[in-house]
Amino acid sequence: MSILAARLAAIKPSPTIVITQKANELKAAGRDVIGLGAGEPDFDTPEHIKMAAKVAIDAGETKYTAVAGTLALRKAICAKFRRENDLDYTPDQITVGCGGKQVIFNAILATVDPGDEVIIPAPYWVSYPDIVHLAGGTPVIVSCSEEDDFKLQPQDLESVLTERSKWLFINSPSNPTGSTYTFSELRALADVLLRYPHVWILTDDIYEHILYEATFATIAQVEPRLYGRTLTLNGLSKAYAMTGWRVGYAGGPEALIKAMNMIQSQSTTHTSSISQTASVAALNGPMEFLSGWRERFRQRRDRVVTLLNEAQGITCRTPMGAFYVYPSCAGCIGKTTPSGFQIMNDGDFVGALLQTEGVAVVQGAVFGLSPYFRISYATSLAILEEASQRIRRFCTTLT
Repeated sequence: MSILAARLAAIKPSPTIVITQKANELKAAGRDVIGLGAGEPDFDTPEHIKMAAKVAIDAGETKYTAVAGTLALRKAICAKFRRENDLDYTPDQITVGCGGKQVIFNAILATVDPGDEVIIPAPYWVSYPDIVHLAGGTPVIVSCSEEDDFKLQPQDLESVLTERSKWLFINSPSNPTGSTYTFSELRALADVLLRYPHVWILTDDIYEHILYEATFATIAQVEPRLYGRTLTLNGLSKAYAMTGWRVGYAGGPEALIKAMNMIQSQSTTHTSSISQTASVAALNGPMEFLSGWRERFRQRRDRVVTLLNEAQGITCRTPMGAFYVYPSCAGCIGKTTPSGFQIMNDGDFVGALLQTEGVAVVQGAVFGLSPYFRISYATSLAILEEASQRIRRFCTTLT
């Protein structure tokens, strides 16, 4: 009899982490590999945030904190929500976790029973369905077409809502597509949700500040009547280049937050006390650095999109936010590599690209929509230029 729980059969390791590890292993073995799989800014954490952490260490702020997060951090989060999103929360409505992933895990584990459905628009962040599966719920995947900029349409949302629907996930700007919902698009989704008062909304706003031509909006801001059943998720990883500090947070109804904190009290207890102090400095401190980061991201995005659209069989939309592109490789499906390998799907395309040209990207299948692949452009322009040239060369060899 296996010692492993049956629930593990429903999930898999994070594909983006697997791709990144594979690229690192090939590099260690001497291969010339460019890894474009990780969703991690290549900028350093701003100096004032690092200094706050150093001061905290010297001051002995190295002990346990409250499960929900320090009061200072929760107050800073409340101020952020009020200042940037027109959302009023009290500290008792805020929870802090070890990254956004744990906050989502806590919310779903605290609310989803077997048979409950969670609506997830595809393409989606790879961990959403697996978290639902671990809680015993049923992910309901709704494909969002490229023609609709990979965004959920109101009629498609309404078509999948049932009495078993518990949550709707919204991720804007999106990982993996960079697509961003406008105020009016969220308004249209809200109009549907108002007719289904039993459905809760988890809005993942982690890329809020990595935004270009669009203006950010979040659904509880757009429709205040949804405030009481919305969990507004955010974090420090992307906007502040603090991926390793592991700080995510959310605001929501106090009863839900209390249940999530109870789950957390039996797992990690809380994230690092040092990280929490640094996060106060981040949220309350200057943000001028972001404009420079955004401009560099924009330059990289524009260059990558241009180069990919010059590759045979590849088409690539220009995303409005985050730091990913999600090009289609439909024009390469059915073709054959010089070694005689036939590309039947985006997984084959990604595998052959890594084997032939040493470029590691992530196949669209793991995000729920094929035939696409994801590139993270959170790396230098020189590396992106080289990677794009290799992709173009690879596509040229296909027959």
